[in-house]
Amino acid sequence: MNLEGARVTVMGLARSGVAASRLLQASGAHVTVADRKESAELTSALGAIDRDHVGVTVGARYDSSLEEADLVVISPGVPYRLAPLETVRRRGVKVISELELASQFLRSPLLAVTGTNGKSTTVTLIGQCLAESGKRAFVGGNLGTALSEAAVEDLRASQSGKPSPYDYLVVEVSSFQLETIDRFRPWIAALLNVTVDHQDRYESLDEYIAAKQRVFENQTADDYALFNLDDDRVAALRHQVRAKTLGFTTSSAIDPDMYGGTYIDDGRIVTTVTGVRQEICHRSEIRIIGNHNVENVMAAATYAVLCGCPLDAIRHVLTTFPGLEHALEIVRERRGVRFVNDSKGTNVDATLKALESIDQPIWLIAGGRDKGGDFSRLTQAVSRRVAHVILIGE
Repeated sequence: MNLEGARVTVMGLARSGVAASRLLQASGAHVTVADRKESAELTSALGAIDRDHVGVTVGARYDSSLEEADLVVISPGVPYRLAPLETVRRRGVKVISELELASQFLRSPLLAVTGTNGKSTTVTLIGQCLAESGKRAFVGGNLGTALSEAAVEDLRASQSGKPSPYDYLVVEVSSFQLETIDRFRPWIAALLNVTVDHQDRYESLDEYIAAKQRVFENQTADDYALFNLDDDRVAALRHQVRAKTLGFTTSSAIDPDMYGGTYIDDGRIVTTVTGVRQEICHRSEIRIIGNHNVENVMAAATYAVLCGCPLDAIRHVLTTFPGLEHALEIVRERRGVRFVNDSKGTNVDATLKALESIDQPIWLIAGGRDKGGDFSRLTQAVSRRVAHVILIGE
């Protein structure tokens, strides 16, 4: 992507917006950042911007920054149907995500993971398997560091005639980021699961699934598409991709019409993605708790094997990884009580899986924003497993 001299507006000054502006500067573009919030609410973000060389338009007149733009880059939190963006599109100006922008400056294979739940755990596991195998991996995207940060490093290395600083880029991808991709093409892409979420943003579940499904859109027969075969909505999508189809399942072997996959055989996690059967480890050896994390482990192991990670390195990660902070994180045990932090569980399905992962009586502290989920689905699990509920609201 040659943006030398182009006028580019970055909308949304969250972490990814700041990173996008840095990448655009490094590429030689004339950059303006815009946000509908006022300056007082953006102190930290504006402090990270090179205001001597980057235009800033915030507050009520934020959309005036779009009038002369040749390209618009939006952060995930900016609704892509926003009226000023529709006006820009009618002028023939492209509106793309920060994810799309960053991907155009990267020279190493992209490993993308999307899904309603489990993305952060799976991406972290992949990254640890690659690191344990001596491979240089960037881990980020929707999780942690914006992909544009990696793209800045790669671009500067390229400008100096040096190879890429990364062997692989492991990227957590949200539906919001996928809404405005154009050429984003992962070498391996996975859809872990789909449950009702973000219905405050999408008009229907089908529209939400369509956004997730875009992760496979630009793949070719040289790429891999990985599907959760235990999720009916996800499994049905495998017939609509051009990439080699892979699957993972806790119930049985992989369908013979697929390229290969990872599954449970007599309690052992087994994979056939290289064309031969390989045993990774016993299910009981996985350190992180929860049946849903077995699915995340199988997905991560599939990526690791495809990337050439030795089985010993994969086993070591799976048997020692304690889980992510805020994701069924065991904080401590005191006087016979285990305290579990699951504050990343921000939708009904995530909470359901957490409750089903713990056998002892539970005191559930719950609250947060309603994103259109069906809370009645929690009824049985709560009545069966929860002794007390403390509700804290939004």
